[in-house]
Amino acid sequence: MVTVHHLNNSRSQRVLWLLDELGVDYEVKRYERDATTMLAPASLRAVHPLGKSPVITDDGVTVAESGAIVEYLVDRYGAGRLAPPRGTAEHLRYTYWMHYAEGSAMPPLLLKLVFDRVKDGPMPFFVRPIARRIADVATTAFIGPQLKLHLDYMEQEVARTGWFAGSEFSAADVQMSFPLEGAVARAGLDASRPALTDFLARIHARPAYQRALARGGEYALAG
Repeated sequence: MVTVHHLNNSRSQRVLWLLDELGVDYEVKRYERDATTMLAPASLRAVHPLGKSPVITDDGVTVAESGAIVEYLVDRYGAGRLAPPRGTAEHLRYTYWMHYAEGSAMPPLLLKLVFDRVKDGPMPFFVRPIARRIADVATTAFIGPQLKLHLDYMEQEVARTGWFAGSEFSAADVQMSFPLEGAVARAGLDASRPALTDFLARIHARPAYQRALARGGEYALAG
């Protein structure tokens, strides 16, 4: 049986969702973030040396990193589902979005999170104006434009094809769910981008998504 080492409010929620889409039986082992640092607990290092989530174990195999986990599960349990046929244009798009999710979409979102914390976090009073100025400049000059660039690009692509890999729902949509949910929370993604808003509404309405929420517990990014 697949065991998902699941951290609340994290990328591992989409792994639960994928398993429900595939109809694979799985066990959830829960971990909670530190309330102050928001980091994963040290106990996750017993599963994988980096102590990060998601991590799955399956028949003695340990797999980490969201994209690797999604590809592993689709290859092992998909039986041709949730991935376009190899050699097609759709499969090339599928591979692209699987990697884009973490390689391109997440970095500006993480930078936004870090600089927001720099700006609003506790610090000596004499440092605060300098730190806030640095955070404001970084956000205005680089992070904000990057977020807009990527959101406009994703809006255009989803409006054109319906789903990220093409006209059919695939595991690439599962992989892309987390950065888009993060963009709602951190980057102002709203109804001004109707294709992405509709995409999120459609995935959130899927029965497998709802089942995974019930299994996974707290997930603030679900909206």
